[in-house]
Amino acid sequence: MSFTVLIPARLASTRLPNKPLADINGLPMVVRVAQRALQSSALQTVVAADSAEIIDRCKAFGIQAVLTRVDHPSGSDRLAEACDVLGLADDDIVVNVQGDEPLIDPALVDAVARLLQSRHDCAMGTAAHFIDELADFLNPNVVKVVLDAQQTALYFSRAPIPAARDLAGQAWWKQGGFPRPLRHVGIYAYRVGFLRRFPQLPQAPMEQLESLEQLRALWHGYRIAVHITEQTPGAGVDTPEDLERVRRLTAEKPHLAASV
Repeated sequence: MSFTVLIPARLASTRLPNKPLADINGLPMVVRVAQRALQSSALQTVVAADSAEIIDRCKAFGIQAVLTRVDHPSGSDRLAEACDVLGLADDDIVVNVQGDEPLIDPALVDAVARLLQSRHDCAMGTAAHFIDELADFLNPNVVKVVLDAQQTALYFSRAPIPAARDLAGQAWWKQGGFPRPLRHVGIYAYRVGFLRRFPQLPQAPMEQLESLEQLRALWHGYRIAVHITEQTPGAGVDTPEDLERVRRLTAEKPHLAASV
């Protein structure tokens, strides 16, 4: 299996300024993300940064990084530029590991890459896991996905999907909630040729409505394969409270903080 991990990192963040450089027990967050990704089977792990400061901090810890433009409107635009900088071929596979996932499971990175490699009918791969709590199912901040028989995405939504027509939400949930609802996990594998085309595609109305970029791919007829993982993904970092939680976790569980 041959693929590259790309980690987009930008200093601007509304809720947590300078997030990629936030200290987590002695290491910048983006370095911790890269160290976890380096434990996958990727040929290379590269941070795609928007500032020389991030580049310098990565290099100080032996992490490969490339400088990309500051004005990219999305992470996929940044990754497309990084593919050009690295000279990747259109049929190469790239896995986008978010720069605020310092507890990312390396096995999940491998699984998403392997899935896309086997699904030649799909332009993208991603992951999901079963939702066990009704509150998560009803939470608009928890993105849900519905699949077809081949585990290809039919739709992503912040709404509770699938919806039971003849049962109230909680009654359906108490009866087992079949088919079991799935929470989308924000890790993506792309074929590089598609990643280069994607930022040029017009935004989809449902993408703008739901604020979910992956809906653009479905709107334009591209297929997304979905790996179902039994493991609950590690905590991401969006807020100062999230950062403190991850600091505690890495302090309590040294294996999560191990360097490669």
